[in-house]
Amino acid sequence: MQQSAKYPIGLQDFGGIIRDAYVYVDKTALIWQLIGGGKYYFLSRPRRFGKSLLLSTIKAYFSGEQELFKGLAITEKTAEWVKHPVLHLDLGGKQYQTPDDLKEHLHLRLLEWERLYGVNEAEKAVESRFRGVIQRAHERTGRQVVILVDEYDKPLLESAGNEALQEHYRATLRAFYFNLKSCDASIKFALLTGVTKFSKLSVFSDLNNLKDISMRREYAAICGITEGELEKYFVAGIAELARNNDLSVEEARARLKKQYDGYLFHPGAEHVYNPFSLLNAFDSKELGDYWFASGTPSFLVNMMKREEIDVGNIGATFIPPEQLNALDSLASDPLPILYQSGYLTLASVHPVTGDYQLKFPNAEVERGFFALLLPLYAGKRAARSSTLLNHLITGLVEGKPEDVMRELQALLADIPYEQGKPPEAYFRNLLFIIFRLVGFYCEVEHPLAGGRSDMVIKTDKYIYLLELKVDQTAAAALAQIEEKGYAAPYATDARTLFKIGLNFSTAAKQIDEWQVA
Repeated sequence: MQQSAKYPIGLQDFGGIIRDAYVYVDKTALIWQLIGGGKYYFLSRPRRFGKSLLLSTIKAYFSGEQELFKGLAITEKTAEWVKHPVLHLDLGGKQYQTPDDLKEHLHLRLLEWERLYGVNEAEKAVESRFRGVIQRAHERTGRQVVILVDEYDKPLLESAGNEALQEHYRATLRAFYFNLKSCDASIKFALLTGVTKFSKLSVFSDLNNLKDISMRREYAAICGITEGELEKYFVAGIAELARNNDLSVEEARARLKKQYDGYLFHPGAEHVYNPFSLLNAFDSKELGDYWFASGTPSFLVNMMKREEIDVGNIGATFIPPEQLNALDSLASDPLPILYQSGYLTLASVHPVTGDYQLKFPNAEVERGFFALLLPLYAGKRAARSSTLLNHLITGLVEGKPEDVMRELQALLADIPYEQGKPPEAYFRNLLFIIFRLVGFYCEVEHPLAGGRSDMVIKTDKYIYLLELKVDQTAAAALAQIEEKGYAAPYATDARTLFKIGLNFSTAAKQIDEWQVA
């Protein structure tokens, strides 16, 4: 029996991947284009999207490790392999909680570089030591320096909500990164990567020579896996996945696309698959939810707790490109943060304003998003209650609205609703999250639309029309369905229609009554 391919799960070292014969998706043609097209770059991509491997590949190229690139596209484009000093700084893998944490991490990295290129005792601050290392590396090797920074924004993300600590980190990084401009004569190439873009950080305000390629069409696929790459590198993996799940190859492809494809980093570019999830699926031969299960960033959880989001209308919102690409604070509009974190991606561009419409990229991310929100809205006990969720699904599928309402009551037994929040919006969001999480089509009332009930849930055989009231009566909710004619659009639908009026009590933090017609 032929041995299965080796998939580099969690591996970020290009050299190790090549030497140990793991599957490597060749991105070196784009790397060559990047190197030849400029000098200073910034790239934003979601976590677990291949940024670290990209930097490792670039490091190997500039380190002159020609043997690693045998058979790859870049060997056809370069005739001379020149070794440059490479300063690779990874700000991931460390917690940033105190004012000294960042400087300590920079200090340890500087010590390594100073052992290679010498020390100047007069240089005390981390920024002056960095400048000295760059200049001495250039002088001693006779080659300009390559600077690669991975997860440049991690200290800022982890200090979100602590303005004093974040400003301290911002000032440290502002001085440190300014060397990318002041040491220009000693620098061959520089690339900084991260999840977000902080416009007030000097990396972007002072470095007017920094080229942001995060939404450049020609680099949209520099991280991630395209459809063509899926066909080229993973034919055997698709076949094994299909056999293991009793699917045809065509069915396996369709499931992979629905589950992991859909990321779009330029309106005119090609969609890409999440590489972390795709590799895990091929390695385990199972279509699981790997990206979300790998851990949601704490800054995103904290932001979701702070912000009021109309979750039912996320896909109906347009946002200007400049707002999407420049984060001044994590306390601002949550949509840019959800986009840059990978929970939303581009859907379309408004033909007149040029604003972007956002959407969930795929089924894995959508489920992960609602799984993230459920404990924030419904409490930890509800989020862990798979039994109640399964009973809810059964009630919906079998057309038993009374059972559905009883399961909802049980799910909301420890709802953490806080007084002062808009109760109807909070409750509507909560129900939307639950119904989407269990996998049913669900739509909520758009503020500009008329003649629709608050919520509609559709299954193959049934339609549930819900009208919500807060601190009123279920009878009043049901009466509104009749008075406004909310059921009219479904008059010719062959499915059975249930009209449900329900009332949410802010005092009891619970659905206190409902009526079904």
